[in-house]
Amino acid sequence: MKSLIFYLLLFALSIPTLSCEQKEKEVATVKEEKNILTNEKPEYFQLRPEVEKAYGYTHAVKIGNEIKISGAVSMDDEGNPTAVGDLGQQMKNCYTDLEKILTHFGCTFDDVVVENVFTTDMALFLENAGYRNTIYTKHFPTGSWLGVKELALPEIMIEIELEVYKAN
Repeated sequence: MKSLIFYLLLFALSIPTLSCEQKEKEVATVKEEKNILTNEKPEYFQLRPEVEKAYGYTHAVKIGNEIKISGAVSMDDEGNPTAVGDLGQQMKNCYTDLEKILTHFGCTFDDVVVENVFTTDMALFLENAGYRNTIYTKHFPTGSWLGVKELALPEIMIEIELEVYKAN
């Protein structure tokens, strides 16, 4: 009976030790992952450098396997709104610009994991949303569709931002 108690006590004392060892391994793994991310240098990409400088933003930033893309709007290289009054064409223009950015980083719309759409006319956006089926042919990303009062310029009816994950 004493030996059974001894073995039970020994077993009970060994459990926290295993948990501590597992916890130490988990902490080391998290520290290693954070170290990799903190050592990764951001890569900035400007689609329209002069416009972006004037408005104070960068269109995309890549860190590691993740890319954050600022909202694309329908504008020309001088920053003038295009397709004024035509939400469907503005949407197509946004996706054209987003594709240029994705291509710069060696990505496609298949790599997009988050898409957020901001529009000043949700009903009109919903009428045109089927166009997205030509963009996302394998799967749709997560994201939100938000109706807003206004965007950066009064002629702009839609803005689309993306988050991308590109595996090595």
